Amino acid sequence: MELENVVCSARGCRASARHVLVWNNPKVHAPDREKTWVACDDHRSSLSEYLDVRGFLQRVDPLTPDPD
Repeated sequence: MELENVVCSARGCRASARHVLVWNNPKVHAPDREKTWVACDDHRSSLSEYLDVRGFLQRVDPLTPDPD
């Protein structure tokens, strides 16, 4: 998949994602389960804050291509 085709997870945003927000809801998911959202530069902070205030955000990684 080309990185330009990965679209930001923010509602209504169609920009290319550049970041992976790794999160986990400990009330629902096993501790080792990692869920992800992707974010463009404009929505990285707002999506991160949304997850962080709920105690879900684990880390933010750069979006990079999968090694083949």
